[in-house]
Amino acid sequence: MAIQSLFLICLLAISLAITSTEAAAVNPTPKPISVPFNRSSFPHGFIFGAGSAAYQSEGAALQHGRGPSIWDTFTRRHPEKILDGSNGDVADDLYHRYKGDIKLMKKIGLDSFRFSISWSRVLPTGKIKGGVNQEGVQYYKNFINELLSNGLVPFVTLFHFDLPQALEDEYGGFLSDKIVEDFGEYVDFVFKTFGDKVKYWTTLNEPYGYSVNGYSSGTFPPGRCSNYAGNCTEGNSATEPYLVAHHLLLSHAAAVKIYKQKYQESQKGQIGITLVTHWFQPKFPTNADRKAAFRVLDFFLGWFLDPITYGQYPKTMQSILGNRLPKFTKSQSDSLKGSLDFLGLNYYTSNFVEDKHLTSTTNHSFSTDLQATLSTQKLGVAIGNPTALSWLFIYPKGIRDLLLYVKDKYKNPPIYITENGIAEANNSTLPVKEAIKDSIRIRYLHGHLSYLLESIRKGVNVKGYFAWSFFDDFEWDAGYTVRFGLTYVDFKDNLKRYLKYSAYWLKRFLLKY
Repeated sequence: MAIQSLFLICLLAISLAITSTEAAAVNPTPKPISVPFNRSSFPHGFIFGAGSAAYQSEGAALQHGRGPSIWDTFTRRHPEKILDGSNGDVADDLYHRYKGDIKLMKKIGLDSFRFSISWSRVLPTGKIKGGVNQEGVQYYKNFINELLSNGLVPFVTLFHFDLPQALEDEYGGFLSDKIVEDFGEYVDFVFKTFGDKVKYWTTLNEPYGYSVNGYSSGTFPPGRCSNYAGNCTEGNSATEPYLVAHHLLLSHAAAVKIYKQKYQESQKGQIGITLVTHWFQPKFPTNADRKAAFRVLDFFLGWFLDPITYGQYPKTMQSILGNRLPKFTKSQSDSLKGSLDFLGLNYYTSNFVEDKHLTSTTNHSFSTDLQATLSTQKLGVAIGNPTALSWLFIYPKGIRDLLLYVKDKYKNPPIYITENGIAEANNSTLPVKEAIKDSIRIRYLHGHLSYLLESIRKGVNVKGYFAWSFFDDFEWDAGYTVRFGLTYVDFKDNLKRYLKYSAYWLKRFLLKY
């Protein structure tokens, strides 16, 4: 096996060199660091990992005492909003196969696995008074112990999109401020139950995606939007995304307060939040486009990071949205300010931005509120190499530019890149031995790690990097039509796992010298 792996690495190196040259000839993009680099190039203690989320990978969705989440309901009521009409009922069946999957993580040489806890698996109704599902609690205890016994650090997300359906039914979930108390009760239980073994917590994953996709375009549950903004039966795209985001932020602040006041001193862990954004470049070298690029960054990233750093929403958002943007009380602002030990950042791609003025008759939604047009091409040239997803173009330089921006604007917080990856089309006609040859993912990882290292050398306080994702899984509204994984999952043959070429490349990269 060792000789085969070495031979494979040699082939990959040749493939990487050839395909990179070919790609550059078609679409020249900024080159990353060209000198050889590996794990030893990064600071001592730097964490390398991979991740997935509960609904995307666990399966056992209707078993073992788990209550339904809004994703269970959404995929049944609106299969037309999932590209292949699929759901996460079985997904990767991580729930039953976690021991073998953790062995694969160890084989690759990962330091950590980022996963989320399914709120409705431990509290089926979302509340303690509705009963604790001890079977679900025991699953996570076993899972965490298995990670630790294999030398992997658990990196846990408390909420990754899968709100208990019971809370959606009772009061509209994050549309109501009642969610803050229930979220606090849930995280208190989780800290108390698992905090002796877990040292890294993120409160929320991508509140931007939850708010915009769920309440402006309606492509995620609960599928609410105005009729002019998407295919929804109810909702208000002009106000609901901002109200939901407001309650997500207050829930984050409540969770951090509970952890710091009750658990951090004894458990000695850290707590943060995971935010997502593209990097944005002005389409043309005009003042209007430059301002538009920073304005869009405020709407994607500053929407959440400004309150967490400075206690208030960005002034650009306040000016454009007016009374549609909720306001923080002084105590709420104080509770948000500085409410992280680290920042999780998800980065995949970059866009060009062109200024666009609204007319007085414009119907308001998140996309129109940007007052900008986002695009992936300028004068017929793409920002990077295309992928199987129409929105994801390969632009590694963007991760460096984003990190430098965060360093300068947000007081250089400790940062973990909590997601970074690329999707390939799920081609069911390809035999497994061909499907695992993912040289495009190797180029993607190499380029982004190169620019990540450059950002560290420029003073950005990056502490870790998690590839998305560990294995092919249920990719939300794309279903199983794309594959993000380092590990190939054969959905046609009993969910068998096969390490892709990228996993062997990463294994070589992570060898300790």
